[in-house]
Amino acid sequence: MTDTQAREAELYMQAARRLPVTLVRGEGVRVWDDEGKEYLDFVAGIASCTFGHSDPELAEVIAEQARTLIHVSNIFYTEPQIELAELLIEHSAMDRVFFANSGAEANEAALKLARKWGRLNRSGAHEIIVAQNGFHGRTMATVAATGTPAYREPFEPLVPGFIYVDFDDVEAIQSATNEHTAAVMLEPIQGEGGINVPDAGYLRAVREWCDEQGMLLILDEVQVGMGRTGTLWAHEQAGIIPDIMTSAKALGGGVPIGAMMATEAASVFEPGDHGSTFGGQPLATAAAAHVLRRVVEGDTLANVRARGEQAASRLSALGEKHDVVRGVRGRGLLIGLELNDAIAPQVVVESVQRGVLLNPVRPDVVRMMPPLNVTAEEIDQVVDIIDGAIAEVAG
Repeated sequence: MTDTQAREAELYMQAARRLPVTLVRGEGVRVWDDEGKEYLDFVAGIASCTFGHSDPELAEVIAEQARTLIHVSNIFYTEPQIELAELLIEHSAMDRVFFANSGAEANEAALKLARKWGRLNRSGAHEIIVAQNGFHGRTMATVAATGTPAYREPFEPLVPGFIYVDFDDVEAIQSATNEHTAAVMLEPIQGEGGINVPDAGYLRAVREWCDEQGMLLILDEVQVGMGRTGTLWAHEQAGIIPDIMTSAKALGGGVPIGAMMATEAASVFEPGDHGSTFGGQPLATAAAAHVLRRVVEGDTLANVRARGEQAASRLSALGEKHDVVRGVRGRGLLIGLELNDAIAPQVVVESVQRGVLLNPVRPDVVRMMPPLNVTAEEIDQVVDIIDGAIAEVAG
């Protein structure tokens, strides 16, 4: 145990499972620890470091904004906030936006908005249908909306009003709907749940059901949005429009920010209904505006699609060498390597020792979410290292 790790163990609440690596510097897809060892970072701040580490363009935007105006209250107007709002509305089908500091806060705002909408427009309906194995955050409301019992049970009794159904099952949503249902809340692809991709017609069928019943559809794009799956928003690939959607993680390129967006019909907040001291502050919104412009104006989305296909092809081929490899899940650069045995944590530890940072999102799934500007050479390097790690762990 290093000095840093010993200090952490003594001072920090033990709420995170950490790998024994202390990172001190990063550049692009690479990071270095306090002993000078280099790693290829395919965690990227959990899908947050859009253009990798210490991106010079983003760093200059942050520095310039810090020299100009870091923070003021939402009692006042600021130009970076409105600029980012304009960009988000221009590049989505939404009409209004509220800024927060994280994905959990954005989802919390979405839940509050849906409940108020239900009170005003659906005779006081307040229940929200959510999916098993979903993940929406760790506030009291969002953890109640999260469909993984291990996240919820330590904090019972939970905030009431959430109905859990199986993911990728439209009939389950239909059966759970009643006069108290205000909305359905889903991730287009479940991230923390194990990179679970629904059938092609699922989201469209859910959209049609919500329209038929006069309910809202909330899509949590915190992990899958901002280009991660090859389009700016993952739901674009289903050809639908949500009533409310949330974004965070890659929106700020590593700077904390969240956004809750809604159509005009769903935008029922009034002054005093919600708020945030730091949400939408000039520093974070200036950074996010820069990131969003680069994602939509450059070749980032094309790179995500190309590198995603490359990674899926190369990882799938590992199944020809290793019986333990079952297949590949995901879309774009949200990738899950599915294993036949619960050895994902061991594969990750071995990969770290070989110089690659990965995440065991489930006991049998290794998650990869590299920066969106990852190169073909870096993909090949990482797959080669995973190949060796699996051989070492599985024999």
